[in-house]
Amino acid sequence: MGEKVIATRADLSDRQHYRRKLQSCQEALERMLHEQRFDRPRAMMGLEIELNLADEQGLPLMRNEKVLAAIGSPDFQTELGQFNIEVNVAPHQLSGHVFEELREELDTGLRYADRRAAEAGARIIMVGVLPTLETVHTGRDSMSHNNRYSLLSDQIMAARGEDIALDIEGVEHLQLESVSMVAEAAATSLQLHLQVTPDRFAPVWNAAQAIAAVQVALGANAPFLFGRELWRETRPVLFQQACDTRSAELKAQGVRPITWFGERWVDSAPELFAENMRYFPALLPICDDEDPAKVLASGGVPRLGEMRLHNGTIYRWNRPVYDVTDGVPHLRVENRCLPAGPTVADILANAAFYYGLVRALAEQPRPIWTRLPFAHADRNFHTAARYGIDAVVQWPRPGRGSRGAPAAVPVVDLVLGELLPLAYQGLDEWGVLPADRDRYLGIIEQRCLRRTNGAAWQAATVHQLCERHGMDRATALATMTQRYMELMRAGEPVHNWPVG
Repeated sequence: MGEKVIATRADLSDRQHYRRKLQSCQEALERMLHEQRFDRPRAMMGLEIELNLADEQGLPLMRNEKVLAAIGSPDFQTELGQFNIEVNVAPHQLSGHVFEELREELDTGLRYADRRAAEAGARIIMVGVLPTLETVHTGRDSMSHNNRYSLLSDQIMAARGEDIALDIEGVEHLQLESVSMVAEAAATSLQLHLQVTPDRFAPVWNAAQAIAAVQVALGANAPFLFGRELWRETRPVLFQQACDTRSAELKAQGVRPITWFGERWVDSAPELFAENMRYFPALLPICDDEDPAKVLASGGVPRLGEMRLHNGTIYRWNRPVYDVTDGVPHLRVENRCLPAGPTVADILANAAFYYGLVRALAEQPRPIWTRLPFAHADRNFHTAARYGIDAVVQWPRPGRGSRGAPAAVPVVDLVLGELLPLAYQGLDEWGVLPADRDRYLGIIEQRCLRRTNGAAWQAATVHQLCERHGMDRATALATMTQRYMELMRAGEPVHNWPVG
């Protein structure tokens, strides 16, 4: 949803016209697939990282416009909250020393951005939820000055017809009767893109859905929200509730939320775009002048702007993406389930595990999605978000005695015993060099052996500060956040961080 949106009132005719344009986009997509117009396989991957802005005391700063002006790079862009920015990493070939190349690029770019942010009185922090955020930081006046955000917020509130409420029960219980959509900006993510050919889209998407729970369990980094200790990865439940367009009555009727895991395995990319059109009314029914059928008839490649805009307002944890680069269309799977941080090394370890594992699972002769009921994958995702690295999930077990039926298995055992070897295999198949493969998958292994990730470190540190040093919760959160920023800049992966 990177396009600039002009805030306008959407009336009935706008929505009818937009629905027709969506149908035209869908028909054009299916025709391009039938005519094999898509890009050849090139194993391209890319990253986006959402970042928080804080002062030296770890407290939120509403200063993204000044920070972005100081950074002065198109790679860094605005995000929903004034305490957020985003960095976009150019696509890379998924082979060779790609992860070390990315490490150098990210280290250089983020250190530069942090220095320039300091000139605006801010520091950059990579974390799933900034632990020191309070509800006062997420009012409408904390929204970035961008028309698309204000229009989207207005449309969500209009569709909902009542205030947004939060009710999250985890280690502690958070209940808020009224928050703005800016509460969603508390959730900052790592987004992993993988360009795929049309015939490989469904296997990759299905594999990504199957392992989303494991990704979240290993990478959890958001245990605190508005002063409460909640889920180990609070982002998913926060995102769903803060962006929910449904009233209580619509929820009772089974209307799907726009933050959605999905409900079935798929056979093609068009199925997901068709679901979006079928299930979700347009939040931003804004049309451009393109006629996709005429563009195709003239030999051109349509932008499919309405479909892309609509797709950008439906927050699947694995999102289908249609895009055009240098006049050639392509498809991507955008993996959106991971939090930002804690360090560049941790981010690249999460990326290496994902890209390796999704490759291996997508090419198995008996795919995981033929053995794991989709409902299990959905429940696994929420279990992993709640319990993090200590989660127990349902997974098909090998061996004749089990008949391959899903059984309960701790995530760390599943990773060490089955999934990590597959990730090694997948990276080998991508052509990633052994030094990169071993370094970053070794970080995943150590997280499992030590049962430590960002969420575990944050919670343990806050508990120690409260219990051993007598700090109140707010002081402990601020102290922990300061220490987090120091260790993040030092760059050692989180499993090596000392607690306290």
